[in-house]
Amino acid sequence: MTQKPLLQPYTSKNLQLKNRVIMAPMTRSRANTNGNVPTDDLHGIYYEQRASAGLIITEGAQVSQEAVGYIHTPGIYSKAQVEGWKKVTKRVHDHGGKIFIQLWHVGRISHPDFHNGKLPVAPSAINPNRKSYTPAGFKDTVTPRAMTQTDIDSTIQDFVNAGKNAMEAGFDGVEVHSSNGYLFHQFFTNCSNVRTDKYGGSIENNARFFFETLDAMKAAMPEQKIGVRFNPSLHGMSGITIDSATIPTFEYIIKKLNDYDLAYVHLSEPFTDVSDVEHAVTNIATHFRPLYNGTLMINTDFDQEKGNKVIEDGEADLVAYGKPYISNPDLVERFEHVIPLADWDADTFYTTGKKGYTDYPKAEIDSQ
Repeated sequence: MTQKPLLQPYTSKNLQLKNRVIMAPMTRSRANTNGNVPTDDLHGIYYEQRASAGLIITEGAQVSQEAVGYIHTPGIYSKAQVEGWKKVTKRVHDHGGKIFIQLWHVGRISHPDFHNGKLPVAPSAINPNRKSYTPAGFKDTVTPRAMTQTDIDSTIQDFVNAGKNAMEAGFDGVEVHSSNGYLFHQFFTNCSNVRTDKYGGSIENNARFFFETLDAMKAAMPEQKIGVRFNPSLHGMSGITIDSATIPTFEYIIKKLNDYDLAYVHLSEPFTDVSDVEHAVTNIATHFRPLYNGTLMINTDFDQEKGNKVIEDGEADLVAYGKPYISNPDLVERFEHVIPLADWDADTFYTTGKKGYTDYPKAEIDSQ
């Protein structure tokens, strides 16, 4: 079984992984602490339990207070948060694992309740018409405030500071969350970006903020320790809709990333059925693999068989697993020994405490 593609080591000039099974970033809402600080007895244990993954990518960690959009999510902008994450990375490293932190700004997918009554920021003042999970429960999103140049400059600096903090906290790298309808994705798409300045109106302009951020980050931390994530065919979620410019925008971005020396590009297959959606791409790995020369990671609804096949077919180098990692901390070992996967409890995905978080048992493996 160790000859199966998922279980083989992966080596590039920027990554050396013991296998190709990646723990995908997943919001879990366990940082119900003063200052949204990750804790050793919850986050530390949770990630330590999953250290057999080739690489762990943490839940999204907000790069500033302004970046927050969900309750109980950890940050990476304060000294206390950095100290909390140090305990997490130590646990993972002590068990032979590697861990990146996902850097997050939700943009308009937020609510004034998180910002002392102030409006969340976005590329343009367009309400996504979704729900925001606030301390008082789900509330309707509002029309955000369009970002000024000063806002954009300060947000770039927030990502730079978050990258530096991640290095101080002992992370092996960072993943810039440019996906799933959050801030960078909002700039990429015409449904949420109607700017007429240098950050809107063309494919190059829509991508400018992202690349300015990436350029600033790589000047402040090792470029080889930066990964990026995209969801090109996201449609009908987080206020995002596909149009004729959507896929060409992501093609432009992915091709341009060949000029960078990144750890990886992480792509999601469609979250919903887009087979009847005009201009959508239904097979992301097949479409984008020829466009990118570096390490390509793929995710969304892969099982072991599909994961092995996408690597065998040369369409991806690494496969990220989300929900299976919630209930199977030993996912790699279960793949190796062909042990059935445990089911997850969706009711505890975003609750607090240990239940449904650190209490999923590992399988017993017959050593004979």
